This record gives sequence, structure tokens and C-alpha cells, in this order.
Amino acid sequence: MGSIRIYCENDGKDLLVQPGCDLKAIAEQAGPEGTIAALVDNQLKELDFKLFSTHTVRFIGYDHPDGRRTYIRSLCFVLQNVVRELFPDKILVIDYSLPSGLYCEIREREGLHDGRPRIYPVSDKQIENILFRMREIVAADLPFKKVKMTPQEATALFEANGQQEKINLLHSTGRLLCSVYFLDGQADTFYGPLVTSTGCLKTFDLMSFSNGFCLQYPMDGNSGKVLPMKEQVKLAQALKEHSDWCAIMGVKGVGSLNTAVKNGRIIELINLSEALHERKYADIADMIYARRGSVKIVFIAGPSSSGKTSTSKRLAIQCRILGMNPKVIELDNYFLDRERTPRDKNGDYDFEALGAMDLELLGRQLNQLLDGQQVEIPKYDFKQGKAFFNGNFMKLEEKDILIMEGIHALNPDMIPGVDQSKVFRVYASALTSLSIDENNNISTADNRMLRRMIRDNRTRGIIPEDTIMRWQSVRRGENHNIFPFQENADAIFNSAHIFELPVLKYYAEPLLRRILPSSPAYTEATRMLKFLSYIVELSPSEIAAIPPTSILREFIAGQTL
Repeated sequence: MGSIRIYCENDGKDLLVQPGCDLKAIAEQAGPEGTIAALVDNQLKELDFKLFSTHTVRFIGYDHPDGRRTYIRSLCFVLQNVVRELFPDKILVIDYSLPSGLYCEIREREGLHDGRPRIYPVSDKQIENILFRMREIVAADLPFKKVKMTPQEATALFEANGQQEKINLLHSTGRLLCSVYFLDGQADTFYGPLVTSTGCLKTFDLMSFSNGFCLQYPMDGNSGKVLPMKEQVKLAQALKEHSDWCAIMGVKGVGSLNTAVKNGRIIELINLSEALHERKYADIADMIYARRGSVKIVFIAGPSSSGKTSTSKRLAIQCRILGMNPKVIELDNYFLDRERTPRDKNGDYDFEALGAMDLELLGRQLNQLLDGQQVEIPKYDFKQGKAFFNGNFMKLEEKDILIMEGIHALNPDMIPGVDQSKVFRVYASALTSLSIDENNNISTADNRMLRRMIRDNRTRGIIPEDTIMRWQSVRRGENHNIFPFQENADAIFNSAHIFELPVLKYYAEPLLRRILPSSPAYTEATRMLKFLSYIVELSPSEIAAIPPTSILREFIAGQTL
């Protein structure tokens, strides 16, 4: 058989290789230093993937989102192996994402009587031992191997490990075969490629956190260093609360959620989750009411598609119930005129920068309102790029409170000259703590991206491809302007719903399938489709049971707020 042609996007050159040649061999010729995985015709593949026909290949490293995910998955497998070795009668659960990495717990195989997990607290010395053993495995450069097997064969492996959620997932998806990875004789499943061997995993750390520890890895695209640990106590508390609540509801992962859908429990979960949200709105309103002698301004911040608009409206209703009179001002009206807007490093207008806002006008008017004066609120015309005044006057009376929503609302530099005792800050985000299984967590960013894609397409006519291609830029803005200030919040509202993913799947799958293989968004669309393939979607009649006041209605339509 003759040679096959491989076009390498990294250097723009053709290579002639023998059929059956794997990507690792080609990467040694044409791949950049630090190659972790590859995109073959825009599909993510491991480096041991073999080629038998002509393809376009792009080798990727840690600076690529899919490269980072491949690295992190592989690192999680090493951690899993070590925990099984040192704590053979326990299980490792990779619970949720933190700004500094992944929060992990070692748990007893049997939970508490109410369904919550029984946590095995680890000492600093035990964490040191885990880290030492992980580094030994990395130094040994052990290979990762993938084997296809039946769900029945895989179930036997995972029963021995006490991984019930993994078993639930295998049984609920109805697949004939599944991919099982092996490392040093230990088996596990991961829903995406791994690196070829442990020797690739040079940079990581473990830091004690809460009752478990944080698995740290480079966060900035630079594979050479781990950033200092950030103690995000309030955020972790909100995630922990949601995780425990899901467990009490009997939904510890996607597998048990699928079972609940198939068993007709979804209406019950919808009602319970909506009731929980309503209670949280009321709790935050109570906190504001308790400080009614001083608080006159409520700021609401959160990342893209977190449900800030719905949160502000529902919170306003709860405040009215308590006798307060909320008035709403959009922070977007305080943008600078277009010619005064700062630009980013590419020369484009940086509308997400704090400097894009007229901070002098905002601070002055807030102080005037707090002093009991009447002010004329500006209105920003986004088409013309200018603010104007149209007679919208406002004055705060005794029972009035001001509610303002915007991405910079937690940043104290936004209103440095305003009395901070008069301000109450709320952070809203879809902090899903639901996992695929014990050691495959679900990214909160993925949850929000699905929300945004559905809403963008429905309300703005934006094609799914464009939402995906803009998402990394959105995330960079969030990392700079929102996430560093999360702990400044007086209250955190978790807008995630336990039943959310089966709803989003119903709307998102048809949109993702429109993206063609030639599109640069195809890789991400394929990843999201694979993720959604493990979830049992809801029927239209079940979706109809979601109340019109639900935060999800902001994205899927039907909202009455």
C-alpha cells in the first residue's frame, strides 16, 4: 500500500506517511513542542490514534482549551489510582471546579441516612503522601491504554471500586460498547482523550481545602506553573450546598438523573428545585431587609448567562413582599461614549473593561440619590454609541432601594467614593455541582454556554457557531472582571437547576448538529454533543411543567417576569 498525505496545519505543510501511522509519530516530525493531543479534521483525538487515509491535522498543547482538558482528565486518573492504592476501602469524588482547580473529597462508600455523602477527612500528611505517590507515577512515565468493552464487563470493574454513579450512567445510556481506560492495571472511564503517558503531566499540586483538597494545575494556558491557591470560601460553600442538596434528592450524577427521568420523577424534581430557588430569593431579600437601616443599593453581578436579569426581577418581588420599594437602573446606561471607550490589545473596543464605564457620572449620581436628591438617569444608545438624557428622573424615598445589575458590580473600584455600608452585593451564577460520575465533573462554563447558545439563537438570531467562537473571549473577560471579585458578595445565588441539563439538551442538540465539519467551531460542537449524549432529554410535555417564572425561561422562552 502506498503512502497517505497528511496536511499539518501547524506548519502548513504536507507529510507523506505510511497507513496505520499514529499521531504521536507524526507529531515528532511536525508537531510543536508540548503537543498533548490533535485535531484530525476538526475532531479531537489521542496521539495513539492511527491514520489510514488523507487527513488535515492540527497538533495542540496546553495553550488550547482541548489540550488543557486532556491534561486535566489524565491528571485526574493518576489521582484516582493513588487514592485507590492508599485508601482501598474509600472512593474519590471529584466534586466541582474552583478558581484554583478541582475540589476533591475522599468518601466512605456508604452515605449518611439522608443521602448526603459520608466524607473521610484527610490530614495534611495524607495529602502529602498522595502528592508524593502521584509524582512517582508521573516519573515512571506509565502509559494510558484504551479498551472497548461491553457495559456488563465495565460494570464488573466499577462495582469492585464502589463507583455506583459510573454504573448508573453505563446502564442509563443504552450503549452497546464503552471506552475504558487503564493505568497500571486500574480501570476508569473518561469522556474525552487522555495523554499518551503519565510523563506528560509535569505540573500539578494538591492543597488542603475544606474537608478535602484542591487538585491544582496551570490555569492560564502556561503549562509550566501552578498559580497560588485562592481561598474562595463563599463560592465553595454555595457549591457544597448544591452538591449536598442534589444528593438528598437522590441525584448524585448524570446516571441517577437519567434514572429519575426514566422513572417519571422529573416533575417532582422540577417543583422541588423551583421551590428551592424561591426560598433562596426570599433568604437574600431577608438579608437586605435586616440591613434596611443602611442598605439602599443592591448590586447584582455574574458571568454570562448566569440569569442575572431573572435574579434581579425575582429578588425585587421578594423585596416588595417585605415592604421595600425596589427601583431598577441598568448599569449599561453608564457606558462612555464610543470615542472614549478603551481598546484591547487587538485594537478593538473593550466594552467589558471597567474603564468603558462613566465611573465619575455613576459615582456622582449614586451619592446624590443617597443624599435624597433627584437625578436624571442617562439612557445609552448602543447603535450611536452615545448616552443621552430623556427626562427619566429618579429620587430615592424612605422605603426605596436601588437594584443595579452589571458585570462590574462586585468590583469596589467601580464606586470608590460611595459609602460601602449602603451597598449590598449579590453574585449570581449557574454553579452546577452535578457530575457525570464520581471522577468526571461538569464544567459550570459548559452549562452557561449552552444557555447562551439557546438564547442567542432564539432572541438575537445568532447562529450556534458564532456563540461558540465568541465564548473564549467571553470567558477571558469573566476571568478578569468578575471571578476575582466573587468573595466580595454579601450573598451568592446559585441559578443552576438539578433538572436543567435534560432541558438544555432538548434545545441545544439540534443547534449543535447544524455546525459543519469544516467549521472551526466543529470541535467544540462535537465535544458538547458527546457530553449531551450521556443525558436523557425531557419531552415537550415535561418541559411545559417548568413554571413561567423559572430562571430557565429566560433562555428557553415562556417567561412572564
